[in-house]
Amino acid sequence: MQTTHTSTKAEILAKQKQYLWPNHIVYYTEPLPLERGEGLRVWDVEGKAYLDFFGGILTTSVGHNRPEVVEAVKNQTEKMIHSSTLYPNEAHVNLAEKMAQITPGKLQVSFFTPSGTDADETAVFLAKIYTGRQEIVALRHGYSGRSAMGMTLTAHSNWRLTGAQVPGITHAVNPYCYRCPFKLTYPSCGVACAQDVEDVIKTTTSGKIAAFLAEPIQGVGGFITAPKEYFKIVQEVVKHFGGLMIIDEVQTAFGRTGDKWFGIEHWDIEPDVITMAKGIANGFPLGNTITTMEIAQSTAEAGLSLSTFGGNPVSCAASLATIEVLENHADPQHVGKMGIILRAGLDRLQEKYPVIGDVRGMGLMQGLELVKDRQSKEPSPEATRQLFEATKELGLLIGKGGLYGNVIRIAPPLTAQEDDIVEALDILDRAFSQVKI
Repeated sequence: MQTTHTSTKAEILAKQKQYLWPNHIVYYTEPLPLERGEGLRVWDVEGKAYLDFFGGILTTSVGHNRPEVVEAVKNQTEKMIHSSTLYPNEAHVNLAEKMAQITPGKLQVSFFTPSGTDADETAVFLAKIYTGRQEIVALRHGYSGRSAMGMTLTAHSNWRLTGAQVPGITHAVNPYCYRCPFKLTYPSCGVACAQDVEDVIKTTTSGKIAAFLAEPIQGVGGFITAPKEYFKIVQEVVKHFGGLMIIDEVQTAFGRTGDKWFGIEHWDIEPDVITMAKGIANGFPLGNTITTMEIAQSTAEAGLSLSTFGGNPVSCAASLATIEVLENHADPQHVGKMGIILRAGLDRLQEKYPVIGDVRGMGLMQGLELVKDRQSKEPSPEATRQLFEATKELGLLIGKGGLYGNVIRIAPPLTAQEDDIVEALDILDRAFSQVKI
């Protein structure tokens, strides 16, 4: 279905420059104003189509303009758009029930907020109340949002605005095997990165921590994927020092990693708290912090709390419809199968193009780290820049990340089929052939 628009590309870009803050980062030398989307395709204001393999930063989990989600949103908006958490509503409590059903272990009770930033901040606030402690251990290369707390938890200088610091947060080394901070090789390393968590607690905290917070696969960090032993070792350390395990699933939740509903399940541990957002409602603003009844109960007498936009009935209705689509058409097993096809194709590209130093990730969350040469592993943000321009011209949208801006992030909607993946791999092949470094 064609739609009309009233602004040209030039007019949109001019208003972007004039009326929006300059730290709104945009992709491409000439930014790309999008007009509409359907399924795995989006169209710019000039009518050119693109295969979307980044999904609005892993957010359009069941594709653009998914009919079931649109219908659920339409039905809810015709009844009530907003009420706040002061008044229970059916979509809100039904979604909380659904979350209890699909999350691992004893996680049962939810606190909904408008974003992943809010979800992480809520988790930290919860851990401090429950333990009576103040110190948090996070990971280098992690990303937790744009609030003062979120930016302090984040360990990327580019994403930490000057002065936005909260005391009591320290960072351990992350499980970045390709660039091991200890210059070791897995598995002979003994997973030294996990042991570092204990050293950090002993040397940079009081030894009485409230929590450890980490992503199963670091998103903005460049889809850095921990070794299979990592989280079990860390959990033992954290429990020894009396802290909670907070797992940030803002990017990895809802089957994104394949075969499991939540990424941390691949590491076979049960966290105390899981945070989630992005793909939770297929683009509608919503975050969630879920924990056990025991831990949540500690907030009952801690003081008043609400979220004006958390539990919004429209966003909750969108989330329920999104999860239903995933269950019926793109469950974790489907994502696992598609992930195998995608990974095999990316491995073939690595064999063909020396600029690809590392391939990593799980399911439909795969990263390519680009380097000047494989021996030195020197990052190549220039190769990323060239690849981005080439894929844009060829009609494919991808993401990027990593501390050096040299990691390609590939994360299509979870409804992607084999034909979509084959098409994306073909475009990537042609684009890499144009990269010269």
